[in-house]
Amino acid sequence: MTILLTPRLRLEPLDDRHLDGLHEVNRDPEVMRYITGRPDTLADTQRMIDKVKSRWAEFGYSWWGFIRREDGAFIGSGCIQHLNRDPAGPLETGWRLRRDAWGQGYASEAARHMVGWAFATLKPERVCAVCDPANAASSTVMERLGMQFTGIGRWYDMDCKRYDITAREWEASAAKTSYDAEA
Repeated sequence: MTILLTPRLRLEPLDDRHLDGLHEVNRDPEVMRYITGRPDTLADTQRMIDKVKSRWAEFGYSWWGFIRREDGAFIGSGCIQHLNRDPAGPLETGWRLRRDAWGQGYASEAARHMVGWAFATLKPERVCAVCDPANAASSTVMERLGMQFTGIGRWYDMDCKRYDITAREWEASAAKTSYDAEA
């Protein structure tokens, strides 16, 4: 399983040792507002970790925990996975952060590295991301990655905005340049 290092974060494949940190993120109604619309129970978070572990075993990628390097704090998580959990779908990136980590560039930093890793390792034609249309912060991160808005669709049982970036666009993007400089 792959560990990614960014200037400020260590991205570790999620497993049982991340349960408490991930649950702290997932139980916050504000964090989950645009994801599921409700806070997770501890059992919900454990089910997520169990699914993630099986996806790491099956695909060699899934969700990482974001560990702040300066103090070892679990501040969020993010993924490379198949859109709508359909192996026939394109690869998708996504993220969630503890509220006290919002607005500090962690999502963009982690996303650059997850997307860079996906293009370098898995060699997909494109990577996409989706979010609730009202989630302006996530849309901003997608745009910082060089992703282009492609429309509204139905994924994860909700209407979402979709953004895509092709491998060719990634090669020319400022986000890729930042990823290469930091890797």
